[in-house]
Amino acid sequence: MDNEVSAGIVSTTVVGRLALGVTLLAFGIGLTGVIDGVRASDAVTVAHYVGGVALFLVGLLALRDDAGSGVAYVALGALWFTWAVSGASSANATGLFLLLFALVALTLTLAGGDTPSQIVHGLLFLAMLVLAVAAFADSSALAKAAGWVAVVSGAVAWYAATAALAHWPTAVPGRAAGRGVTATG
Repeated sequence: MDNEVSAGIVSTTVVGRLALGVTLLAFGIGLTGVIDGVRASDAVTVAHYVGGVALFLVGLLALRDDAGSGVAYVALGALWFTWAVSGASSANATGLFLLLFALVALTLTLAGGDTPSQIVHGLLFLAMLVLAVAAFADSSALAKAAGWVAVVSGAVAWYAATAALAHWPTAVPGRAAGRGVTATG
């Protein structure tokens, strides 16, 4: 851990990434249908309490020290909570909600931050955009594809949280400028 990063920021970031990761994994696995009898609707409890309440509270705590993470976690927590309690609605209303969710994820992606956050938010944007199109088009194949993107996004969020706790790398090592180029020139 860098000496310049306070323990509070790391703690809220790790908890936020774990909460988002678990929620995306549960939601995505439900959408893919890879586990017999598990659907996206089965992720409602996880989305309500972990993705909604916990992520929102972590976001409020993060706002003190890291406005970017705080805004991201509060916004995503509110969206997951809303999804969990909204119940059944028309396909077009669902598509609109998912499209708005995608726009928030796009904003978070473009806002910057560290590489793992941008990857997670970018994949979340893609998952919600594809899922919105799937809702509008009533396409189970697109919904399944969106589920796989959500699973990858959740796995990246989980890895980033675990990496921070275990001091694993979160950056891909770079290569020299080209063949025959050395550090001494």
